[in-house]
Amino acid sequence: MSTSPRLESVKHSWGHDEIGCSILHVDMDAFFASCEVARHPHLAHHPVIIGTGSRSVVSTANYEARQFGIHSAQSLASAHRLCPQGVFLPVDHQYYSMVSRRIFDQLRTLTDHLQQVSIDEAYVDVSGIVYQWKGPVAIARWIRQRVWDVAHVTCSVGIASNMLIAKLASTNAKPNGMLLIPASRNEEFIHMFPVQSVPGIGPATAKVLHQYGISTVQQLSELSVTQIQDICHSSSLAYYLSEASHGISRRKVVPRKPEKSISEERTFTQDTTSLAEVKTLVQHCADDICLKLRSKQLVARTITVKVRFADFSYRTKSFTCPSPFTSSRYLMTYAFPLLCSLITTDHSAVECDRPLRLAGLSVSKLSAQAQTAIQPELSLETSQAPDHRFLEKSSQAEHVLDVIKTKYGDNSISFGLSPQIKLEHGEVMLKHEDHQE
Repeated sequence: MSTSPRLESVKHSWGHDEIGCSILHVDMDAFFASCEVARHPHLAHHPVIIGTGSRSVVSTANYEARQFGIHSAQSLASAHRLCPQGVFLPVDHQYYSMVSRRIFDQLRTLTDHLQQVSIDEAYVDVSGIVYQWKGPVAIARWIRQRVWDVAHVTCSVGIASNMLIAKLASTNAKPNGMLLIPASRNEEFIHMFPVQSVPGIGPATAKVLHQYGISTVQQLSELSVTQIQDICHSSSLAYYLSEASHGISRRKVVPRKPEKSISEERTFTQDTTSLAEVKTLVQHCADDICLKLRSKQLVARTITVKVRFADFSYRTKSFTCPSPFTSSRYLMTYAFPLLCSLITTDHSAVECDRPLRLAGLSVSKLSAQAQTAIQPELSLETSQAPDHRFLEKSSQAEHVLDVIKTKYGDNSISFGLSPQIKLEHGEVMLKHEDHQE
């Protein structure tokens, strides 16, 4: 659910000159909510809000819900007050990911010059097929129809000569629209936006620019590179912002950018000090992460555990495992000692030292499973090494669980906490990186 500024004043025809407009930005409309309406058609025309729990936030909401002032990152408590008649549904990442794969696999039959940048949006470079299709607008029409045919969700498409303008065009074509910006009108188009519309200008940078009286892209374009550098204290950012303010972008579509990490984190319904409750939550995160690893045919090497305390401070610890893995049993063998060291100093404690608000995991150093050699962990002492017979059986069981979850949903089945991985705080000594704030 995009929170980028949308201007009704730009939502009109900018002309029909398609020359050089070979970059398309395809963005699904209220994707999570649209997926739910697609599989539950009776929800059509009802306000649908994705996110449940008194302490969670809105992931997305359909356009019927947005009329009540619902927006992403809003607290669910506030959303309930604004729209008590809304249909509130839990996030189902596995289902949304499946729909996303179906959509973008179809679009890749059009061209392999597609860069997916999130679960619901992608850039497409159609320069190699534009003459065959007699123009990018015809391609955009085909994409919109194909997305509907495949998933029964709508998308908006921006058509432009570069990625910056295409992104702004798709955002302002929503919902279920298409907007072509001729190359000759890039500067005129972007000058209509506030500075925070430009990717790379976050709240902090926007605040600094506002202090200098710069609130629009047009005002930014009137500054020299040197003046922007004096404000932002970064030469690279100054050159980028100067070019962007004139509608210039040198980014190229990079097909299939490698995934760097996979993460899951969850907020407790209430702050907790229960070590068992924290471990159970982290176990669920591990199950979800490893399901994604297996579905993407990836393996991971590095584990990072994150906890956020009731005062909103947080700590993380990382560890690189001796062997690549896809099993949550294996992941938790190493994650539990990291977790315990973050939340308690007493090896035999059943309570955390401080109340926790959130906990989660991420894995990184990813590689393709088919191209990764996995060697036995001969360097580990017997007492520290995981029981590989147990892990092998667990891995087989996890593949069975994958099939069940795919059919019946993420919460249909899960492992309990096994004695094999109920480690005491100091049982496995791991060298790790520690970060706290």
